[in-house]
Amino acid sequence: MYGRDVLAGDRRRPNKGRIPQVPAERDLVVEDPDSGFCGAVVACDKEAVTLEDRFGRRRVFPLEPAGFLLDGKPVTLVRPSATPGGAPQRSASGSIAVQGLRARVARESRIYVEGVHDAALVEQIWGHDLRVEGVVVEYLEGVDHLPDIVAEFEPGPGRRLGVLVDHLVKGSKESRVAAAVASPDVLVVGHPYIDIWQAVKPAAVNIRAWPEVPRGTPWKEGVIAALGWRLDPAEAWRRILGSVTSYTDLEPELLGRVEELIDFVTTTPGDD
Repeated sequence: MYGRDVLAGDRRRPNKGRIPQVPAERDLVVEDPDSGFCGAVVACDKEAVTLEDRFGRRRVFPLEPAGFLLDGKPVTLVRPSATPGGAPQRSASGSIAVQGLRARVARESRIYVEGVHDAALVEQIWGHDLRVEGVVVEYLEGVDHLPDIVAEFEPGPGRRLGVLVDHLVKGSKESRVAAAVASPDVLVVGHPYIDIWQAVKPAAVNIRAWPEVPRGTPWKEGVIAALGWRLDPAEAWRRILGSVTSYTDLEPELLGRVEELIDFVTTTPGDD
């Protein structure tokens, strides 16, 4: 049952030195022999690789000392390295990554988002781009504070303010606040979602859809209950954020608005 050599080890996980190392390039399809999970590489860092199966489900596996199966043969996945003359590396937002980046001195212009979850998601996807451009992201802690923040900021040419607002739809409170602060040096844009959680594609979180929450029920708590997650909102957000590895995991309604804000606050006066 166990074979004759009791020191031979687990034959599904052969000694790393005896099997080839393969760069975990995006879209490479491999199988985890322990769980049977088979999927394409969608992200890889120095410690882990993320696989996505044909149903859109994702799982994260450690690179070391795990072994995988490639075309039925054992391999060890390693983090891809840049090759001279190869395709340029991309940041999580899809832009060309700047190698050896040192963040530039921050601009006077700023981007504000509604809350800490919004700021974390923007950092997750656009952090590299923002450091290249020297743009700082801060959060409002609620759209009601926006008029006071604009007044204190004193926007002007070269000192622009871009604002991302949740649930910016016609007739909403958010739309009225946005209209009240609009100026050539203030741009308020928004997405249609009740909360930034909904801007993450359901497939990335391994759910069919974001559930409808009855009026009068706190939205985050209602979502957690409907999904059957035994988590508090902070834990649920960590789970959601951990599922986001690139811009492809976000809805286009959010992607376009963030890109618009970055362009607005980095435009030299007179260029737009």
